[in-house]
Amino acid sequence: MRVEAVELRRVHLPLVRPFVTSAGPSVARESLLVRLFSDETEGWGECVALDEPLYTSEYVDAAQHVTRHHLVPRLLAAGEVGAHDVARLLAPVQGHQMAKAALEMAALDAELHVIGQSLADHLGATRSEVDCGVAVGMAPSTAALLDEVGGYLAQGYRRIKLKVQPGADLGPVAAVRGRFGDVPLQVDANGSYTVGQWPLLAALDPFDLLLIEQPVAAADLLGAAEVARRIRTPICLDESITSAAATAVALHIGACSVVNVKPGRVGGLLEAVRVHDLCRAAGVAVWCGGMLETGLGRAANLALAALPGFTLPGDLSGSARYFSRDLTEPFVPEDGRLRVPTGPGLGVQPIPAALRDLTTSVELLR
Repeated sequence: MRVEAVELRRVHLPLVRPFVTSAGPSVARESLLVRLFSDETEGWGECVALDEPLYTSEYVDAAQHVTRHHLVPRLLAAGEVGAHDVARLLAPVQGHQMAKAALEMAALDAELHVIGQSLADHLGATRSEVDCGVAVGMAPSTAALLDEVGGYLAQGYRRIKLKVQPGADLGPVAAVRGRFGDVPLQVDANGSYTVGQWPLLAALDPFDLLLIEQPVAAADLLGAAEVARRIRTPICLDESITSAAATAVALHIGACSVVNVKPGRVGGLLEAVRVHDLCRAAGVAVWCGGMLETGLGRAANLALAALPGFTLPGDLSGSARYFSRDLTEPFVPEDGRLRVPTGPGLGVQPIPAALRDLTTSVELLR
């Protein structure tokens, strides 16, 4: 296909409740959407960069800038291009994985619409529905935390993830285990511990957690390996997993025994599949993380999470977990599972009225 234009659209979606992590609270999702127009059709992508560079170095204003000035011009100048060519064409631009991933997602959506194939089938999905897990931010009190977790379990969610940090770890985990027994439970530290604080993490071993996610800073793979040697709970890496190559290094040195795959963080859905394939060959469990995506990004994540190596529930909640109004028809769990879209491409489209009401700016690049 030939890329003729790309629309950059900013949308603002208030969250139903603030989502609090060690990086700070979020009260709304400010998202960058890309809409790719080809000579045959169009496709949608979503950039998952956050408002500020607190999760990774990427943030939404920078993503829009690099997309406008450095990424889209390369696609417009490329002539005939397939979705599988996007990563190669954008490779001269260093970094900016989330911006690149959004363009690849839009190219996949457009290309698959032409041939009438779903994204799930294209990626190699083997399931028609996936288990739902939910990430619970830091609560103002233990009572509030237990009420929130209880509400999600009543809705059928099959796994609970708690955000933790030094000084706010043992108490919340003990409270949830004490109230809800053997519910599948894991924690996410977002890199907030140092290697020397491993005894704090070892104190969580008696609680039979599925895993501890990203205990130390993203760049500290040796530190993650040291923590993994000292505690019994499996270590999962998130921010450290930036590509299939980075995954191979982490596995080789024993830095993790579980991997969280986020397409935006690794540069796109196709690289995410390569991470999945590498882990599956090594017998390492993978699961799909979330970045407060709209229905567009959620549809893509569901297609990815339906691959055979995704053996743990991911952060794949229903739309109502985050938004009172989504851009697409809402995703609603049934018995703790979400159905994988089966239509061409992403299998979902923005609702015109929602797109109009939630858009804050639009620019068209030709």
